[in-house]
Amino acid sequence: MIAPIVVGVLAGFLSCAYLALRPPPPKVCGSPGGPPVTSPRVKLSDGRHLSYKERGIAKEEAKHKIIVSHGAGDSKDFNLPISEELLKELQIYLLSFDRAGYGESDPNPTRSVKSEAIDIQELADRLQLGPKFSLIGISMGACTVYSCLKYIPHRLSRAALVVPFVNYWWPSFPAKLARESLNKLPIQYQWTFRIAHYAPWLLHWWMTQKWFPSLTILEGNLDAFSRVDVEIIKQLSRAPSDGQEKVRQQGDHESIHRDMIAGYGKWEFDPTDISNPFPDNNEGSVHFWQGCEDKLIPIELSRYLSQQLPWIRYHEVPDAGHLLIYNARLCEAIFKELVSA
Repeated sequence: MIAPIVVGVLAGFLSCAYLALRPPPPKVCGSPGGPPVTSPRVKLSDGRHLSYKERGIAKEEAKHKIIVSHGAGDSKDFNLPISEELLKELQIYLLSFDRAGYGESDPNPTRSVKSEAIDIQELADRLQLGPKFSLIGISMGACTVYSCLKYIPHRLSRAALVVPFVNYWWPSFPAKLARESLNKLPIQYQWTFRIAHYAPWLLHWWMTQKWFPSLTILEGNLDAFSRVDVEIIKQLSRAPSDGQEKVRQQGDHESIHRDMIAGYGKWEFDPTDISNPFPDNNEGSVHFWQGCEDKLIPIELSRYLSQQLPWIRYHEVPDAGHLLIYNARLCEAIFKELVSA
């Protein structure tokens, strides 16, 4: 009698564990029961769709065609505080898009750092942006910039990494520096990033279990933000941008979780392996913007990367945090510097 009971209990436990570890199927936009498609989209060669949003002057008349890659938990509809007047003055066509699994862009079950460059290249080609374009990556969206610098540098005319994401396990980081930097984060963030790196198959369970805190930022906890960032969050909450409610509508796993798995996993290259795509300074430039009050991206790691990549123009901003792009003055400065360099 005991053996069948044990087998039954074990089978039940394994079944529950399997269900807990297995992510739910995505709610793909336009599919039966899924969210509706309300934005323009392009179809990629693998059948997926990318949703996009255009601003500024017509691309046929623009001197500068700039694509913006948003951060984790964001979308093409984020409130970028640059006026239409300035876009017109600088002759900018601005294209933002939902990265795979976010907003109304189809999920990519094989998403990787490399796939970010492939998506960008196809998006630019489908919208006929020409042989070259500029690129801005914000926070986790900086993975897109690193990917393009590595895999399609010939397509870039300029690039900017704004408070760019760091992978604490990049081989180029001195072990002591990476460890000390990671330990500065709240303990729940440390564990979440470690699980994304060492046990990605466990991440869905970790992010949905209720026993231990995980990424508390998703629950509205502002413990990982600096004072200046908290003030910006309060300002943004008073006037939320349209469409932001769609950010994670296809499922947290297809957006947030896959972002972390790709970002904190093992990369096919190290950022310090990237060669200068503009050896002639007159051809273009790459910029790196870091806030001194950023509590999410340790400034020591940003400084280290800037030293290893001296061809990147490093801008350290006092009294600015992780959300510096939402400061209108700084946002405009980033765009002006990008197109003037």
